[in-house]
Amino acid sequence: MAVYPIIEKKYFISEKIDETPEVLVIGLRPEDGKPWPFDPGMFMMVSGLDKVTGQRYVARALSIASDPSSTNMQFFVIKSPTHGEHIGRSHFADVDIDDPFMLKGPSGQFKFDPNKDKKVLFIAGGTGLAPFMSMLRHMKVLNSDTDVVMLYSIKYPTEIIKRTELESYSQDLNLKMTVTVTRPAPGDGWTGQTGHLDAPMIQKYAPDFQERMCYICGPLAFVKAAKDALAALNVPAQRVSADVWG
Repeated sequence: MAVYPIIEKKYFISEKIDETPEVLVIGLRPEDGKPWPFDPGMFMMVSGLDKVTGQRYVARALSIASDPSSTNMQFFVIKSPTHGEHIGRSHFADVDIDDPFMLKGPSGQFKFDPNKDKKVLFIAGGTGLAPFMSMLRHMKVLNSDTDVVMLYSIKYPTEIIKRTELESYSQDLNLKMTVTVTRPAPGDGWTGQTGHLDAPMIQKYAPDFQERMCYICGPLAFVKAAKDALAALNVPAQRVSADVWG
């Protein structure tokens, strides 16, 4: 894969969508109008700018959800993070269209090449879906025939990000996706898989897991559990690529 220089560019908010009760979809357009080359799976350091003083806010690492051919960048953002140092209401929750941001990157070794990996298992937790969305969108652009099984873990049925688009890939890309809800509740209408991801769940939905390159992205505890599950199934470490959070 290509090696990209780390550069910094100015962007402006182009879309802000209340995607789910907990997640915003944020789009940014580049000031120079040019796409930014990167490999699906990589991330950007994103920092807001005060519209009056120009003061820069603390940068956040966000996985890119858009396809590399897109001019705009898209990210999935938790409205009120409760993990790590980013506790409380996200800066993104209060931004307006055309607000300025600085993006620096691209960074990360979590990369996917559909021409290299012909059978894969994607394991996503929450907004850790973002890099996989970039990968799937890239596959769609390339008309890729890579065989993809995806396990997508969310807390509530209402937290499926880009649900309609994901469902379309079951036909367009023959994506075999299973969503598991970890906090099901009476009356929520969910009739699908429930429970935390574990080795039996991987065996059930990806019985040929030993033939697949495995990619994992999500919060730290989720990534650890997924790696432990794959290790319990004797999947070689060199067939597992992981990125913490989305």
